Amino acid sequence: MANPRGPRIVLLGKQGSGKGTQGARLAAYFGMQHLSTGQMFRDSAEAGVAAGVEAKSYMDRGELVPDDLVVAVVAERFENPAEVDPGFVLDGFPRTRQQALELDRILGPRPLDVVVNLDVPSDVVIDRMRSRGREDDTEESIRRRLTLYDSETKPLVEFYRERSLLTTVDGLAPEADVEAAIVAAVVSRLGTS
Repeated sequence: MANPRGPRIVLLGKQGSGKGTQGARLAAYFGMQHLSTGQMFRDSAEAGVAAGVEAKSYMDRGELVPDDLVVAVVAERFENPAEVDPGFVLDGFPRTRQQALELDRILGPRPLDVVVNLDVPSDVVIDRMRSRGREDDTEESIRRRLTLYDSETKPLVEFYRERSLLTTVDGLAPEADVEAAIVAAVVSRLGTS
C-alpha cells in the first residue's frame, strides 16, 4: 500500500509481546522502515558511530543502554530523510518518559501518528520467552526485565493515552488479527485507506 505520507508508529509492550513480529509485518504492509533499537545499535556499531559502538557494548553485556546513548543512536538514524520520510515503526524506543520527550524533539514538526500497546499478560510473555531457548532468557532475567518494564516503560501507556495517541491491541490474538487491528488503528488515525 503506497501512502504519500507514511505513518509514524511506536510499538509498546513487554519483551515477548510480539513487537518485533508486528513491526516487520507493519513495515511490509505500509512499505516503510521497521526500526528496532537492537538493530539500530548493531547498524550504528558496524558503521563505526561512537554512540552505536558504546550502545552495543551494553547490549553485549546484557545491560540496558543508557538514555543518552539510545537517543544519540536514534537521532543519528533520523537525520537520514530516506529512512523516515516513507514512515516508520519504532520497536523498543522510547522506553522511558525521557526518551519519549527526546523523540518529540527529534521528530519536530512531524510527530507520531499512533502508539500501539501490545497487551500480553506477564505469564504468557514468560512462557513465550522461555520457549525461545535463548541462554539469557532465564526466568530470573525475564522477571527482572518485566520489573524494569513496569517501572520504566509502562508509564508511557498513560503518557501517550493523555496525548490521544494510544491504541491498545490484544497481543494474544493470532498474528494476522493483531496486524489487522493495528492497521485499522493506523488507517483510522491517518484518515486514509
